[in-house]
Amino acid sequence: MSKSLGIFVTNPNQFKHIMGITKAAKAKGSNVKVFFTWDSTLNAKKEPEFAELCKIADDVSICADSYKNMGYDPDDIPEGLDASKMATQAQHGIIIEDYDCYLSL
Repeated sequence: MSKSLGIFVTNPNQFKHIMGITKAAKAKGSNVKVFFTWDSTLNAKKEPEFAELCKIADDVSICADSYKNMGYDPDDIPEGLDASKMATQAQHGIIIEDYDCYLSL
């Protein structure tokens, strides 16, 4: 079984690192889940490569409440995601419980 990496993102200024880490982990055969919350949800609309991250990682989701608190309409789903990926903090719990490695940025 391949390793798995869960990335919990709160800082909106780390997107370049998230892309690099995700690409490196995928190149090594790891399963990667990325969960964006609070200010980092801004990346979903402001980072041109957000949709690419959604293609590279095995799972990308964002906290719908945080997205709304940042001024976005939760029904305005970012490119690369579908409605099921507009999630709750339970996604953070999944990373903690189900993934071999945990990274917080």
